[in-house]
Amino acid sequence: MTAKRWRMLWLGAALVALGGAATLVLRAFESNLVFFYSPTQVAAQQAPTTRAFRVGGLVQQGSVQRAGAGSGLQVSFVVTDGAHHVPVRYAGMLPDLFREGKGVVAQGTLAADGWFVAQQVLAKHDENYMPPEAAAALQAAGAATRTQVASRP
Repeated sequence: MTAKRWRMLWLGAALVALGGAATLVLRAFESNLVFFYSPTQVAAQQAPTTRAFRVGGLVQQGSVQRAGAGSGLQVSFVVTDGAHHVPVRYAGMLPDLFREGKGVVAQGTLAADGWFVAQQVLAKHDENYMPPEAAAALQAAGAATRTQVASRP
């Protein structure tokens, strides 16, 4: 074989190997991808039934029910977006910020009986929260803007 044929053979082998590696990486990424759906989208059957996803909204007032002492850390609650709601079952420790009327994101799968079976529950902090440094910067920027506007003729 000539040197040119060897180079072409190596280039072809490298391209095939690169394509195979890219395919494996993309398949691994796809299997770990978890999408977010609102209760309205779940009610409209836009959420997947065969793979895990996240549902988020507010914990409906009066919906949190803890199972008896002998059943461990079983809890059920309802996630709502104001228009629709999704009943959720979870076995495990709930986050400290978990409260009725507060934001929550649950990751899990939709069961055949309509319940969302969560493997993980994340409580969201107050949407109005802002780090003190950012609040101070915004206040300073707001004061500077008001001063500039007031000084214009």
